[in-house]
Amino acid sequence: MSAISATYQEDAAVQKKRWIILIVLNLFTFMSTLDGSIVNIALPVLVKQLNLPVAQVEWVTTGYLMAICSVILFFGKLGDMVGKIRVFRIGTVIFILGSLLCGWSTSLPFLIASRVVQAIGASMTMANSQGIVTDIFPATERGKALGLIGTFVSLGSIAGPSLGGIIVSTLGWEYIFWVNVPIGLIAFALGMKVLPKDLVRVKSRIDLPGSLLFAFFIITLFAGLLLGQQLGYGDSKIVTALIAAAASFIAFIVVELRSEAPLLQLSLFKNSLFSLSILCAFLVFVANFCFNIISPFYAQNMLGLSPFYAGFLLMLFPISMVVIAPLSGALSDKIGSELLTFAGLLVMVIAQFGLARLHDGSSVILVGLWIAMLGVGSGLFQSPNNSLIMSKVPRTQLGSAGSVNSLVRNVGMVVGITIATSILFNVMSSKAGHRVTGLVPGRPDIFLSGMHVVFMTSSVICLVSALLTGWRLITIRKSKRAEA
Repeated sequence: MSAISATYQEDAAVQKKRWIILIVLNLFTFMSTLDGSIVNIALPVLVKQLNLPVAQVEWVTTGYLMAICSVILFFGKLGDMVGKIRVFRIGTVIFILGSLLCGWSTSLPFLIASRVVQAIGASMTMANSQGIVTDIFPATERGKALGLIGTFVSLGSIAGPSLGGIIVSTLGWEYIFWVNVPIGLIAFALGMKVLPKDLVRVKSRIDLPGSLLFAFFIITLFAGLLLGQQLGYGDSKIVTALIAAAASFIAFIVVELRSEAPLLQLSLFKNSLFSLSILCAFLVFVANFCFNIISPFYAQNMLGLSPFYAGFLLMLFPISMVVIAPLSGALSDKIGSELLTFAGLLVMVIAQFGLARLHDGSSVILVGLWIAMLGVGSGLFQSPNNSLIMSKVPRTQLGSAGSVNSLVRNVGMVVGITIATSILFNVMSSKAGHRVTGLVPGRPDIFLSGMHVVFMTSSVICLVSALLTGWRLITIRKSKRAEA
């Protein structure tokens, strides 16, 4: 392992630019997470223009997230080895190129392939941004800085439908990708000036067996889950894919336990606080993406709003987060993270339950209230939880820990989409009396029945996360009393 005695905190020039560095990181954090969800609002448009069922067009979103999940651990490990800042910079270029290709796409296969290019660049930036922040910022400001990274992660993942609705209505669906290009070039140019040279590098080697096994696990798992919606989960191909996923995951764990230079540092999970925080982050993103995939169809097809006005309605979520999350991150440095994460999850439970009671005649004001409340709850939770995760990690494993945090977020997104659409289509099929993989014209009641079950499920997921966080809060307070 190379020497790591030098720190960025001792470099006055780096410290002077640390907030500008954070802006560069946040711009790419925002864009890469935004592109996981911005397509959602355009799905109804793509369904009409490409004349495809919803279940096929979903691959534009899920293909991007699947590709990120497949390689993000690899790029986190690579960042620890060759330098987190170097990998981040290369990722920005690949992401901008992928965004250009997406806008030029004229068919679904080309668009999905372009999304994979975009995802590779996004995963390189996602895997290393949190580690860079933890390295550069002093401990007294780390919670605030990681909180802001967490804010832009959540903001990007949730702002997609609202921003996408406005862009699709005014410019066309291609521009939901092309908007990344000018912003990305500005951020890249700024990064070339302010990002310092890498100080921390770990002498290691690439874990090729682990990398291939993990990528195979992700691809077979999500292909099985997503294709199961179209073919049915009893189909032999789907069962084979899911068995292959389970087998490859077990093989991956065995390989990692035996490897001298594992892709995933399983020792990270020995810290119960790290593991619990990661699990809660996963559950919250599952719940939020249940909302994210369903809400554009509800706003446009049930409330009769255009993509433009639907975008403004859904904008209440990210606006609430923008206000709350930085305050929550700063407050966590003073009072700790446990109480804030617990309060945020309780607010999310109430909001998801409120969304489960909506129907086609609900007032836009009431819908907006529940959406804003969901944003408040997410804002209270995300920043303190990210601070908890990254503060428990050795400096030489920051890239790996950041990639794990980003991985569970993106897996949560895909699982959320899968759970939401599987429940939606199953309930709709049951009500319709035949297999349904899209909206049924003239039958809003069928969609609403499915939507209600989806949101009740996501409220239960938030409740489980709240109970886990409440248990953590009580345990920590008891241990502090015992020490006193």
